[in-house]
Amino acid sequence: MTNDPDHFFEQQDMAVQMLIVENKGDELTDILVEALRDALSLLQEEREATVH
Repeated sequence: MTNDPDHFFEQQDMAVQMLIVENKGDELTDILVEALRDALSLLQEEREATVH
């Protein structure tokens, strides 16, 4: 069971590598921007939960 997260991240890394190799920077940028939005949203929710 400990290999499942590692396998997921290996697949994710491979997908990013393929986007780079295929020179699909726009798609990669869209993925990265969405990931940053998700991270900022989580941080905002955490901040709101800790500030009363």
